[in-house]
Amino acid sequence: MSTGPTILHADLDAFYASVEQLLEPALRGRPVAVGGSARGGVVLAASYEAKVHGVAGGMPGWRAAQLCPGLTFVRGSFHRYQGFADEVMRILGDVTPLVQRISIDEAFLDVSGSTHLFGPPAAIGALIRERVRSEVGLPISVGAARTKHLAKVASQVAKPDGLLVVEPDGEREFLEPLPVGLLWGVGPVTERRLAERGIHTIGDLARTDRATMERFLGRATGSFLHALAHNEDPRRVATSTRARSVGAQSALGRRTASPELVREVLGHLAERVAGRLRAKGRAGRTVTVRVRFPAMRSVTRSHTLSAPVSATLTITEVAERLAWQAIADQEQRSVEVTLLGISVSNLTRQEAVQLELPLPPPDPWRPGSPTGAARWALDRSMDAVRDRFGRSAVGYLPVTLGRRAGVPEEFRELAEREL
Repeated sequence: MSTGPTILHADLDAFYASVEQLLEPALRGRPVAVGGSARGGVVLAASYEAKVHGVAGGMPGWRAAQLCPGLTFVRGSFHRYQGFADEVMRILGDVTPLVQRISIDEAFLDVSGSTHLFGPPAAIGALIRERVRSEVGLPISVGAARTKHLAKVASQVAKPDGLLVVEPDGEREFLEPLPVGLLWGVGPVTERRLAERGIHTIGDLARTDRATMERFLGRATGSFLHALAHNEDPRRVATSTRARSVGAQSALGRRTASPELVREVLGHLAERVAGRLRAKGRAGRTVTVRVRFPAMRSVTRSHTLSAPVSATLTITEVAERLAWQAIADQEQRSVEVTLLGISVSNLTRQEAVQLELPLPPPDPWRPGSPTGAARWALDRSMDAVRDRFGRSAVGYLPVTLGRRAGVPEEFRELAEREL
């Protein structure tokens, strides 16, 4: 572990909204929401001018309009976002080869080998911000610290459009008064549960016994958050981009687990996962389903197939079986679910499917079986249609008919794309 603040976290500020303001100068300095409308829909992102009024991503458009009467809604230039983000990553790569991109608009950097070229971490952070602003036109915040966790916290505190370096001798003083919600992995639900226990700041959490946290949040989560509160984070900046799994998930609020709901949601998730696999020429043998119930109880079930698959219908069928196994294990007669997720792992290359002899017993889940090969060929044809005419041009009937208004598929793809 570095003894100095040589790990940087660079995070573009209100990225999607900032791109819209860059593309349309009349929007600069005005509150902007990407997605949704005053009549409904979902806000996908908000500019800082809108955030000060309480507008946030995931909020209904009508609610955002109430909070901010002067709010301007834009549809979103989804085809432009990736290009802008890639340009920023190119600039980061000019500073150090040790760049770990963790989403479309943020990355970690290890600059321990770059200080002799560009100066101390503070100078490197300033250089990054100046180049991104002048060459791309976007604001970016940078945090620098001894650990990844602390660098990410620092960049959040530095927002908007700032730079913050946390020196090793000031780590505890910096962390203690900050809200616990800034910790990696603490979402709104966990933050509320911690507040019920009187834990509001990172210092409060650090003073709480580890065993108490493990009993309260579970061994893994409790131990992880307790370590972060003490700035114990041995993770290094990893530059490998090879994905070990491909996944997608959908939050449902609280819905009764009906066959129609499970089939629709898992079919939609399988389309997203399988499409990304095929786009990369990959397939996987292990399908894992995550089912979350009320009170944040999650159950996962996995099945490893005899051969790697990337067919949408096959992944859907395996996922449905696993989901119902998890649901059936619950004691209640009527079971509510709050989230469903699918991931495919044990990945390998699959540029083509080798046909198999039609020997009994038939297994439609094998990609080389008559059914499996037909599914794969159909998916490839649908991929070609979608590439030319858009995702809404063709789809499987249960998913297409059940698709609800909400987050556009282009936005989901940006958020889930393997980077």
